[in-house]
Amino acid sequence: MEANLEIRRLLDVMPASGRMMTKIVSKPEQKKVIDAAFPLPWSQERPIYINFDLWRRLTKPQRDLLLLYQVSWLIGIKWIKPDIYQGVVLVGLLGGVIEAAQADILGVVIAGGLSAVAGTRIWKMNQSQEAEITADKTAIRIAQRRNYSEVEAAEHLLTAIETVAKIEGRSGLDFNELIRCQNLRAISGLSPVGIPNNKIDNW
Repeated sequence: MEANLEIRRLLDVMPASGRMMTKIVSKPEQKKVIDAAFPLPWSQERPIYINFDLWRRLTKPQRDLLLLYQVSWLIGIKWIKPDIYQGVVLVGLLGGVIEAAQADILGVVIAGGLSAVAGTRIWKMNQSQEAEITADKTAIRIAQRRNYSEVEAAEHLLTAIETVAKIEGRSGLDFNELIRCQNLRAISGLSPVGIPNNKIDNW
């Protein structure tokens, strides 16, 4: 597989927001098929790293859905939005600047602590099962605009998750992947049991 040709093809599969916010990078040395680091608030670009030697072992529909999932997860991470935790981070940072200007060490420590706690909470919410399942659903919706049916898209993403584990030499799926697969089986009609939205974080 020629990496540059595949990157150009994948850019066409992406939604416009994905092309603006993310960048596909060839990384042949990584052990994962596809990977992306959690983006920090000041990150201008959100790179998606692909080992194309492993990537070519997936079918084209599996590659499409895996990429759409990764893009959907990345663009779904928003550090600045109307939310109590984002508000606490901003207030803490502003307070830290003010206290530093006034040379109040205790105030700086307290403000910094508030920002750290709220920032950790934001990180956890974006790493949750709910965030991953939301990214799956978003990927499926985008795939439907790329001539996949909802059922086909769910099946391709399901088999992609399972195939990637084998390609990477893992003994099985991790807990979040098992939850995602169960939900995808329900969407594709392979299982009558889905994951209730209000139960996701309790598993």
